[in-house]
Amino acid sequence: MKKIILLTALIITMVMVTTVQAEVKAGSISFTPFVGGYFFEKNQNFKDSVIGGLRAGYNFTEHIGMEGFVSYLRTEIQDIPGEPGHNVYSGGIEGLYHFLPEGRFVPFVAVGVGGIHYGYPEAYRLNKFAFDYGAGAKLFLTDNIALRADVRHVLPMNDRYNDLLCTLGINFSFGGHKKQIVEVDVEEPPAPAEELLDADKDGIPDNLDKCPGTPAGVAVDKNGCPPDSGKEVVPLDSDRDGVPDNLDKCPGTPASLVVDKDGCLPDSDKDGVPDYLDKCPGTPAGWVVDKNGCPPPPAPAVEKKQNEQEKVFMALNVEFDTNKTVINKKYHKEIKKVAHYMKVHPDTIAVMVGHTDSVEKSGNQIKSKKFAIARANSIRLYMIKTFGIDKSRITAVGYGLRKPIAGNDTKKGRQKNRRVQVFIETVDKK
Repeated sequence: MKKIILLTALIITMVMVTTVQAEVKAGSISFTPFVGGYFFEKNQNFKDSVIGGLRAGYNFTEHIGMEGFVSYLRTEIQDIPGEPGHNVYSGGIEGLYHFLPEGRFVPFVAVGVGGIHYGYPEAYRLNKFAFDYGAGAKLFLTDNIALRADVRHVLPMNDRYNDLLCTLGINFSFGGHKKQIVEVDVEEPPAPAEELLDADKDGIPDNLDKCPGTPAGVAVDKNGCPPDSGKEVVPLDSDRDGVPDNLDKCPGTPASLVVDKDGCLPDSDKDGVPDYLDKCPGTPAGWVVDKNGCPPPPAPAVEKKQNEQEKVFMALNVEFDTNKTVINKKYHKEIKKVAHYMKVHPDTIAVMVGHTDSVEKSGNQIKSKKFAIARANSIRLYMIKTFGIDKSRITAVGYGLRKPIAGNDTKKGRQKNRRVQVFIETVDKK
């Protein structure tokens, strides 16, 4: 009974352990040499002994596998002094179920059948059918090598006994394939067709209508003009800027303002603010401006101690798709603000810090760190090529999976961890 209680406690403990790094591969084969102890039920009158053997198996899936095993031990009869030792051979087959196949630590349960050969003196040799069940765990040191521990309750039949087998071994895996993350590119739906304006409701779009303003109900030709009207039709100019509606690319321009040939207000410095509203004309191209066309004021001076550099944290947190380094377009505007800040403050340098979640690159710390650096470098190169920031002012580093800001056990948490943050600091030129 004590053996059964111990076995149950070990199974419960192993099932409760959780991990994240994928290790067990579907389609792989394995070999496990092992040693351990074999503990006989006392009414068998055998001394407990050391056992050794080999397991060989195949994983049909990440969860389900099957193994064959052979073992050997040498024991003695307890009540007969001087009795020569006896060889005991066993073998069989077991089915295994791995609970957490995607982890570095993988617990499993097993059940099997086999046979035991007891090597008594020749006249008393005996073979028995045996049934076993139990649990174990694999602790992967690399992708293909793991430490392994097993516990089995062995039940030799006929005169049924209750034996306990505890072993340690090294598991070697070959072949198989890791679970792949399949990414499906979803095409964005096409933009809805632009609705063509027809101000006079004559069936001819304004951009083709040579006679805008035709009264309702009047038949028109393909050019939008009444046939044989004999009248000069004045083109419609709703905002009265001198450009007919069918040519006006900026309808609704305030009256009395000078417009260009397209009916749009001039914007000499191309900052998105029309000249008549621009209070800071001549802003350099690419700068971020406010509604008045002016760049934001320089950052306030920060009192520094002697030999101390000013450090500024920019509130930029760019998230990435799984196993991707491509920058999502929705972050371009925020990155532009960082580049503008560095242009306004030429004495600053930037550090791009990349991170990954625990699934990317199979949770391998070295691979994850390299991928995090590549992710940070994608933003570094974007700022260099797009905004002309000198490459010597931007550094890309990576922490990989070591500094998560959210739990990796949920999809939302992993999304937050796939990120790049930007740190800005001022170089003291004194």
